[in-house]
Amino acid sequence: MGKYSTRVEEETVKSLNSSAKHKNLRRVVIWFGAMLIGAWLGSFGSQSINELFGFIATVFTRLFQFVAVPVIALAVITTLSSLGARRETGRIFAHTIIYTLATTIVAAAVALCLFLIIAPANVPSVAGASVPQKLAHLSYYDHFLSVIPNNILQPFVSGNVLSVLIIAAAAGLGLAFMPKTPNRDVLLKCINGMQDLLFTLIRALLFILPVGIMAFTGQLVSQIQAGVIVGALGQYTAVIIGGNLLQFFVVIPLFLLARGVNPLRVFRGMSPALAVAFFSKSSAGTLPVTLASAEENLRLDHRVTRFVLPICTTINMNGCAAFILVTSLFLMQNAGIVITTGTMIVWLFVAVLAAVGNAGVPMGCYFLTLSLMSSMNVPVDLMGAILPIYAIIDMIETCVNVWSDSSVATMTDHDLRGKLPPEPFGSGRRQRWPDFFVCQSPSPADGDGEMPFLPHAPEAEAFLPGAKKRPPPTKGSGP
Repeated sequence: MGKYSTRVEEETVKSLNSSAKHKNLRRVVIWFGAMLIGAWLGSFGSQSINELFGFIATVFTRLFQFVAVPVIALAVITTLSSLGARRETGRIFAHTIIYTLATTIVAAAVALCLFLIIAPANVPSVAGASVPQKLAHLSYYDHFLSVIPNNILQPFVSGNVLSVLIIAAAAGLGLAFMPKTPNRDVLLKCINGMQDLLFTLIRALLFILPVGIMAFTGQLVSQIQAGVIVGALGQYTAVIIGGNLLQFFVVIPLFLLARGVNPLRVFRGMSPALAVAFFSKSSAGTLPVTLASAEENLRLDHRVTRFVLPICTTINMNGCAAFILVTSLFLMQNAGIVITTGTMIVWLFVAVLAAVGNAGVPMGCYFLTLSLMSSMNVPVDLMGAILPIYAIIDMIETCVNVWSDSSVATMTDHDLRGKLPPEPFGSGRRQRWPDFFVCQSPSPADGDGEMPFLPHAPEAEAFLPGAKKRPPPTKGSGP
């Protein structure tokens, strides 16, 4: 019976994985077609088409933002509630921090090298350029102070991701150390049910996402046709975009290869999240798709994904670190400040720490850099000239951030595979099975959890390619 059950499980896994590959390929083809249509329509420069695309893009952005904040909160709460009192929490967190700091430092270092190689010239004049004034008076300390919540509802209303993360972590750890009473069980069931509801909504959004991709692509083509990237600003833009592309296509794949993970497999699995990140320009807004892609396509352990990805959304900012470092040096250079080797090294680590404290929201890096430079009394007029091209920069760096988040989760999952306590069959990394695949162990000698065996499930053989019908085995008989 055991060999038969194992064969059923193996063949079922192969069948499900094959089906998933075909589904993902079909999805990628549809999305690519939507991009081509959007680019073609956007190239006409029609005012009415641009307005329509703007409306559709805004709708999709708001829909993802609508589910993003509760997804972050519920993912952290459910994960910490089950892991908070266990040793594996520290393991997952330690791997997350190590990979986050390593990738972020390398991203900043790569951008610094390109800055020295390309050596952007000073901008002759920034006349007519203006910067948002709402952050001109804020200090860098004010930026960090703003994430400390003083109201449990305000962070959710304003979409302050870092504050939401703090509240969710407190609630999750509270549930972890809370006495195991019926009230606690009811509360956890309610939270898990809300999480299942959100993931159902996310799948619905992914189904209609091609329409959004078409609109986002049309907008991007219109922005590129504006031709704002010229001269010294073009050199500055080349440094940032070049650094992000090197991080995306070279550095992070090398990290994955060093840990024995195939970068192409990770890229294919995370392509839905990368597409949404590129067009939405928000790591936090992309989180629902990132979680779904990691768990459904890569089959990562949900204990890892729902702990690592929400945290990485707020602290793992590879693209942001590169932007903060290059922009800060560029502004200081244009202000006549002498930039020494020591200054560059110091600002490399300042950029890394600043990126860790940044929120994964649209233009988060821009406003953080503006606040940082203002607190250092560096003239920020040049930020007004950077603002028109930041839309394109933000798209690329957000995509890099989500790619790095996904890679950190994948490497953490790979490192801890087999080291975390086993879960009941049908959860975690594996595909959820039909009910007839999950049965209780017949005796304590056979194990204390759930195990896949088929004592009375002849219909399960339908999952076996070319399998023939057979009567259910009788008690005590073999397969």
